[in-house]
Amino acid sequence: MTVAAAFDPTTITLSDSAVRKVRELVTEEENGDLKLRVFITGGGCSGFQYGFSFDEESADDDTAIEVDGVTVVIDPMSFPYLAGSEVDYLEGLEGSRFVVNNPNATTTCGCGASFAI
Repeated sequence: MTVAAAFDPTTITLSDSAVRKVRELVTEEENGDLKLRVFITGGGCSGFQYGFSFDEESADDDTAIEVDGVTVVIDPMSFPYLAGSEVDYLEGLEGSRFVVNNPNATTTCGCGASFAI
């Protein structure tokens, strides 16, 4: 179980729900080398959008965050936009998805997939 930490603008946290879902997906794929990659790309209705993928590799300059045996990697270009954020996993009427609760975003779109700084 993760312990709730105070807001830290220099790192990225994972919710318990995100940790459980990543662990479940890695187990399902039977590949313990998989890591959740969180990244930012240009586009979306607000200027930037969040991306999520699973990756076996990480680059030397990636930031790796490990929580309860689950690893999230973030490339150096995306990290400044994500610093201070929480990666969460939601299940609801809109479907199931990873989301980023980003205190750096000044605006977000209705679905929460894109944002502006």
